[in-house]
Amino acid sequence: MSEQVIVLGVSGGIAAYKAAALTSMLKKKGYEIHVIMTRNATEFVSPLTFETLSGNRVSVDTFDRNFEYNVQHISLAKKADLFVVAPATANVIAKFAHGIADDMLSTTFLASRCPKLICPAMNTGMLENPATQENIETLRRRGMQFLDAESGLLACGDSGKGRLAEPEEIADLVEEMLSPKPLAGLRVLVTAGPTRESMDPVRFLSNHSTGKMGYALARQARNFGAQVTLVSGRVSLAPVRGVKMVQVLSAADMAKAVEDAFAEQDITIKAAAVADYTFAVTSEKKKKKKDGDLTLSLQRTEDILKTLGSRVRPDQVLCGFAMETQNLLENARKKLESKNADMIVANSLREKGAGFGTDTNLVTLLTRDGSEPLELMEKEEVAQVILMRCLAILKKKRGN
Repeated sequence: MSEQVIVLGVSGGIAAYKAAALTSMLKKKGYEIHVIMTRNATEFVSPLTFETLSGNRVSVDTFDRNFEYNVQHISLAKKADLFVVAPATANVIAKFAHGIADDMLSTTFLASRCPKLICPAMNTGMLENPATQENIETLRRRGMQFLDAESGLLACGDSGKGRLAEPEEIADLVEEMLSPKPLAGLRVLVTAGPTRESMDPVRFLSNHSTGKMGYALARQARNFGAQVTLVSGRVSLAPVRGVKMVQVLSAADMAKAVEDAFAEQDITIKAAAVADYTFAVTSEKKKKKKDGDLTLSLQRTEDILKTLGSRVRPDQVLCGFAMETQNLLENARKKLESKNADMIVANSLREKGAGFGTDTNLVTLLTRDGSEPLELMEKEEVAQVILMRCLAILKKKRGN
């Protein structure tokens, strides 16, 4: 499949430097990037910077004679899969809203029929001016998507709303907009991260899970068009934009949140590392240190996957995870059968690049039809494969 083409418009503002970081991120994700700059933008960042990062010549002048034989703004408009403008100043937003085409950026933007994403950046007063707000609403009504400016200290010294969204956030929305939507109309529930079982107000029992795999699943399910609920333990990851976030602490909290939402889901994926044991008694005061050993009494927590397996309907898909240090496939197969799951994602802590805290994973997918070992991949890629296998199982169950 050919690379998807993004045309990135950069208008004149100090936030243009963030567009350079965005170009680099999108290029690394495999997109073909073509940058168009306004004259004012070139005062902040050199076109050479974007040419180096994108690997393509930057367009600035509508009447540049040094081009291949085609009408350049029409050529870019036709080949674009997505048109992103970041930063978008009040000036270019006004041009877009009123159909003014007096430079390469505005001409190409108006000629383009692909989806468009506009990321405003300007002084707070300019952003809040009724004229700017009216222009933004006009473009929204025409189907263009906006990633709102953030609040903070602005280049002019003021503090308020007007900062360009961070490149990571823009890239995340770009991926969502360009992703296929095989899960459109479906509800997906994902659990992620560790649980904490309190011994007293100071200490707790937990594990090394970072939540990266579960968050990747939630992000990719959203990208694929699903309505996503993410039930998450305490992690240091940023919330996933565009999904319903449910924050929990203990295994009991997670069990309640998952069981309350389970009936309305089409696909449920339990990627969280839920504590198997909790303290029989939780002290309301800090337990003081004493001489000698300390013996603690633990009791089993609810087996959430097993509970869901006893309730799963024929038109639902239930997927669990199994992390082992030995007999991986044997133990995962037992889990698949005993929990009445449709699929188990098995990975071993012994394998390099797999397990807690990594950006990659090495897993084997087990279903009642057999096992499918995957190669070492980024967790985002692993998430895509898991979701597509869940969708295939769902279609088979529903006879379509």
